[in-house]
Amino acid sequence: MNMSSPRMGTDRELSGPALRTFFKIAEAWKLDRDEQMRLLGLNAISTYYKWKEAPQKARLGRDTLERLSYIFGIYKALQILLPDPRAADGWIRKPNKAPLFGGKPALERMLSGNVADLYVVREYLDAQRGGWS
Repeated sequence: MNMSSPRMGTDRELSGPALRTFFKIAEAWKLDRDEQMRLLGLNAISTYYKWKEAPQKARLGRDTLERLSYIFGIYKALQILLPDPRAADGWIRKPNKAPLFGGKPALERMLSGNVADLYVVREYLDAQRGGWS
């Protein structure tokens, strides 16, 4: 996927809205700073605060945009599967008996630091929904 095609917008155009959306989801999921940084793939606290205070000035790399895409998909799938917002937002912290999670919360897998784990959680939720939409 060419993230800089005219139809998709440039990385700069996508960065601000993507970060604003992420921080709203992080608030709904009650993620602390360290959890947010892991999901974003960040190591530098200073970068986190710059992005949080001025998302419109950020220019996210493809890795971060990919991470955010999966997080948005996870959020959307949960909102569809669990129409009660509290249940949807709390799901990531609840122990999960699915073999994929081994009795641990989905958030633990999501916080591994690997983009692939975000993908796996999203795929799991999409399968629960009956496919992509």
